[in-house]
Amino acid sequence: MTQKEITRLRVINQTIDGVLTIREAAELLGLSERQVLRLKKGVKTEGPAFIIHKNRGRKPKHAVSDQTKELIIDLKQTKYKEANFNHFQELIEEHEKIQVSYPTVYRILTNAGIKSPKKHRKRKKHHRRKRKPQKGMLIQIDASPHEWIIDGNSFDLHGAIDDATGEILALYFTPNECMEGYFEIVRQIITNHGIPTSLYCDRHTIFISPNDGKLSIEDQLEGKRVNLTQFGRAMDELGINIIKAYSPQAKGRIERLWGTLQSRLPVEFKIRNITTMEDANAFLAEFMDKYNEKFGVEPENSKSAFRDLDPNINLDYILCIKEERMIINDSGFSYGGQYYQLTKNGKKASSIPKAKITVLTSSKIGVKANYANVVYDTKILDERPKKAISNQAKESKKKDKKAVPSKDHPWRQPTNKRPMLSYEETDSEILEILNGLFNSTRAWA
Repeated sequence: MTQKEITRLRVINQTIDGVLTIREAAELLGLSERQVLRLKKGVKTEGPAFIIHKNRGRKPKHAVSDQTKELIIDLKQTKYKEANFNHFQELIEEHEKIQVSYPTVYRILTNAGIKSPKKHRKRKKHHRRKRKPQKGMLIQIDASPHEWIIDGNSFDLHGAIDDATGEILALYFTPNECMEGYFEIVRQIITNHGIPTSLYCDRHTIFISPNDGKLSIEDQLEGKRVNLTQFGRAMDELGINIIKAYSPQAKGRIERLWGTLQSRLPVEFKIRNITTMEDANAFLAEFMDKYNEKFGVEPENSKSAFRDLDPNINLDYILCIKEERMIINDSGFSYGGQYYQLTKNGKKASSIPKAKITVLTSSKIGVKANYANVVYDTKILDERPKKAISNQAKESKKKDKKAVPSKDHPWRQPTNKRPMLSYEETDSEILEILNGLFNSTRAWA
């Protein structure tokens, strides 16, 4: 019996002996009069043992069994070794069907001497920018290099997060941070949600040209937009504004997202035996749905700022590299050290020599060309296209062809066999022969 219980028993005995009233005993013990009456009755009928709590020495019904504790510790040290405590609690609930709270998991693991791989540090106090009121008003984009597959190669994850809701809108793996990766996440955003108002990014040369802001006075007065990167040009065509961040802290939402994903994704890949970048990309859609369900928040304004893409616009013809070229001959042009020819429905397309075209290239569409506002397919040529000869030029060439005397022409005969003129022939006959010889000589020459 504890000291508190001994004191309580002594006061209750005094009420039984009539030394203290019920009210006085309640004031001394800090209990209600009803509780004092209950204790007095119990001690009278059951004796001093009634003061002792009935659950003492008994294991609570809701307590975690020793077997479950050992299983939790074993899973953390083997199968889910890399997971932080919070993620570990979610994983054993989903995959092992162990229903325990996070405080219980934390208590079991810390008592076993296990520390979380993602221990929270004391956060510095700083001002956080208020979230945008509408979904789609501001999208933060970035890429993160990391060893996403445990004991595997490192590659880059491109991502986009909505500022208003904190939801992941797009994720895509590539071997390195590149324009194709950013084109793909923009494609996912537009396909699944719509065209956002603006993108918030760092000053990487994929987004911002080194010559940005170096327009001449004439160009500024004319409102020209030059020195755009290929990504900047594509966003300009879609009407998406690019906002430049001058520090990682300025785009803190996506920077914090990388910390969460670097902790969770490698463990998820390990559980599902994902070892290639292609399989990882295929799993990302499922992961985003779970993440957004758990961590997404409601925006201040429920009306979305996303706008629909015009159905007449082919997104593949915008999210690509565009470069100017000139038609050489025979609808052909040079690009990337190779000759190509414009084709339509498998046949050569007609074009004007020296006309300007725009070459479109990407991993999705290959090499295409925009000529006179029409996008044509292309085929590779083995050699430089030759200048085509018109029918009129061919006929002119035939007319200018010199006549060649036949084999039995008199001029091709030996000298002793050539026809000799006799003095008996008349003048008219001589003139006729001379004219024939003159014409023959002219034709032969």
